[in-house]
Amino acid sequence: MAAELFALTQEALVGMDVELVDVERAPGGLLRVTIDRPDGVRIEDCERVSKHLSRLFEVENIDYRRLEVGSPGVDRPLKRPEDFLRFAGERVEIRLRQAVDNRKVFTGLLQAAPQGDASGTAGFGIEYETQSGETQVLGFTFDDVERAKLDPILDFKGKKR
Repeated sequence: MAAELFALTQEALVGMDVELVDVERAPGGLLRVTIDRPDGVRIEDCERVSKHLSRLFEVENIDYRRLEVGSPGVDRPLKRPEDFLRFAGERVEIRLRQAVDNRKVFTGLLQAAPQGDASGTAGFGIEYETQSGETQVLGFTFDDVERAKLDPILDFKGKKR
């Protein structure tokens, strides 16, 4: 059902100049739709998508109490191989399905192999710093990843995280 809802929503957004990131059912009948645009999501985009999807979901008899449309934020989740290719060179946090050297979570710069494709078998890498301060690159495939998100370093009045 979740995959069907995602596909229906994605099809409905074709031509609206937005990318569907996620569709999530939350407690209390909340249906949360996350969208993105290369130059950032504006409130007008959320409003337009919300109105469009409200009509569609009514026609399709999708059961929900409240629809929430929003942006993924600065820590945008990476859900598809295309996301990994798009955000190559950015700082990310990944959680692997299987531990590597007794570690599952890595934070660093995302790399995509030049011959990479969107099939899930493309080679990716993350350049990270070890506890001893060395820089290493861990290779992985999309299928090795349990979850991933952007992890930018934010500067609030000179204070870095």
